[in-house]
Amino acid sequence: MRIPVHSRLISGFLGLCLLPTAVSPLARAGAENAGAAIVAGQPADARAPRIVTIYNFIRNCDFRLPDSEAVLLEATREEVRLVRQANLPVTFALQYDALINPKYQELLKTQLGTNDEIAAWWEIPQALVQKAGLKWRGQHEWDPAANVGFAPGYTPEERCKLVDVYMADFKAIFGHYPKTVGSWFIDEVTLAYLTERYGIVASCNCKDQIGTDGYTVWGGYWNQAYYPSRLNAYMPAQTRAGQINVPVFRMLGSDPIYQYGRVRGMFTLEPVYSAAGGSAAWAAWFLNNLVHEPCLAFGFTQVGQENSFGWPAMKTGLTQQVALVAKLAKAGEIRVETLAQAGEWFHRHFALTPATSVVALDDWRHEGRKSVWFDSRFYRLNVLWENDAFFIRDLHSFDEQVVSPTHITPLTGTSLTYGTLPVMDAAVWSGTEKAGIRPVLLSPDGKVSPLAPEGTPEVKELDPTELSIRQPLRGGGSFSMVCDEASVAFVGVDGQGQPLRWALDFVGGAGQKSAVQTVASNRVVYHYNGTTYEVRLSPDTGSCQQLSDGVIRISPNGAGKLVLIIGQK
Repeated sequence: MRIPVHSRLISGFLGLCLLPTAVSPLARAGAENAGAAIVAGQPADARAPRIVTIYNFIRNCDFRLPDSEAVLLEATREEVRLVRQANLPVTFALQYDALINPKYQELLKTQLGTNDEIAAWWEIPQALVQKAGLKWRGQHEWDPAANVGFAPGYTPEERCKLVDVYMADFKAIFGHYPKTVGSWFIDEVTLAYLTERYGIVASCNCKDQIGTDGYTVWGGYWNQAYYPSRLNAYMPAQTRAGQINVPVFRMLGSDPIYQYGRVRGMFTLEPVYSAAGGSAAWAAWFLNNLVHEPCLAFGFTQVGQENSFGWPAMKTGLTQQVALVAKLAKAGEIRVETLAQAGEWFHRHFALTPATSVVALDDWRHEGRKSVWFDSRFYRLNVLWENDAFFIRDLHSFDEQVVSPTHITPLTGTSLTYGTLPVMDAAVWSGTEKAGIRPVLLSPDGKVSPLAPEGTPEVKELDPTELSIRQPLRGGGSFSMVCDEASVAFVGVDGQGQPLRWALDFVGGAGQKSAVQTVASNRVVYHYNGTTYEVRLSPDTGSCQQLSDGVIRISPNGAGKLVLIIGQK
């Protein structure tokens, strides 16, 4: 349940930029046709596509590389050649300095087909800033410092001016505006202006990460795509009125087990990482999960690489991935689409952010770990299995009324941080003991022990918005979780189907202690980064209590069922 603490800024970004009053035809069509392909009660997998977008973005130069203009151009030429040989649709996204380079213009105009997409990449180089009549504050022609190279580093008026300059030049070169704009992060003012002034149909942003390259985006919609809040581009919206009507797809293909929080190495589909995207075995494991595990509304991942890495570093991994993607597409197991095609499909099917899941029930490291992610417009949840136990590793709540720290005020630091509302965060709150929401067994003599799993969990789609996770228990019985858009239902039974005496222990250490404001009989109230929010129990299903060691225990009623409400429709 959301407890508003912010008054809405007047119309979000409206008034900051001059916008036409008309809504784009695509936006109207998306609203009118939303849900047309969704049949209530139909097994979700019967109609859920698995979509792969090959997305490569292009910079013109990179101060970190010698002879960078030649190196980056070669990488892009080879990427074009690779996808043309495979006859797969592709999106190439141009940073402004590459857009105005005649070599890239000629390459993309002559080598791409009618089913391919030329898009915009929204990092801000010197040439764009100066053409917009603004002062360049960077140390190089392209500077990755967050307050220089990304839109939040500029005032709202400046953000719109930068868009206008880019769009005018793109149209002069290619005869039309780009349909999609991507970046590691784009703020909500820029996204709304791009959508309502220039009619883009999709955007994309970086995977969730903590601190990588100085950029922290953490606690958001884990994968697939979401409609962002008008006040906060990283925060999924809950209502039509509160959302920007453009889907934001998550990039880079995160490992659902190991790409979590602060990690050693990088476990994504990016082909330059030898332990993950550069490994044929890992890529096959990742795409097999995409194809065969439950995904609810749809499955999605992005294949591709930024040209700054150079062709030799990406060649082996990307060649392997493209061949595998072509094979899966030929077999009818995935759809390969440009980002624009994926965005147009999303608009036609969803008026609001849908529920999706990412499931990995086998561990490519063969260490017994498993992971299930569930996302909706109200929250994200992750269940992890490791060390002969299972627990909720991550639970973040979403609230469209939370205003981004850079909504009006420009970013001044060289790093950026955007987040949502933590209920449990093992990545940030873990200390000597790993944080998590742990299902425990309560014995009559007062002893507490973890519920011990036995065998593989059963993960099923109950309908297009509900995911069931049932874990058999050692000694008989089972523990079940059913995630729907705004709540999670828990049930524990013994081998005879009778209620177990169990509870959920919220173990979050100092991080939980600082975030929790109140523990009442039927709810836990949090206060984090100026926002008050809560999780509560469905009436008569259980009770909450604060234990002396800082653990919060939520116990079910006598029937052994507990319903935790995270959002309110």
